[in-house]
Amino acid sequence: MRLTDLPLRQPAYVDVIDWTALSATDGQRLREFGLIEGADVEALHHGGLLGRGPIACKIGRMTIAMRRAHAAAISVRLGTRDEQA
Repeated sequence: MRLTDLPLRQPAYVDVIDWTALSATDGQRLREFGLIEGADVEALHHGGLLGRGPIACKIGRMTIAMRRAHAAAISVRLGTRDEQA
């Protein structure tokens, strides 16, 4: 499932990131925030009109807001990495 479809407050982890869908600058910025394959992630809030704006996400212990187009490039799996091992 895409990060844009993740229900709020549902623990998940990043499965695959389509780095080709992101610019080099945006990809680097997300990596600096710790958004890599295997990172724990949780959608906290959908902003904008009717929830179609940026998405506030918890990545590890940090909370960031990202554009919906960036979140659409991120595939997640429900649960945590530890549960899948």
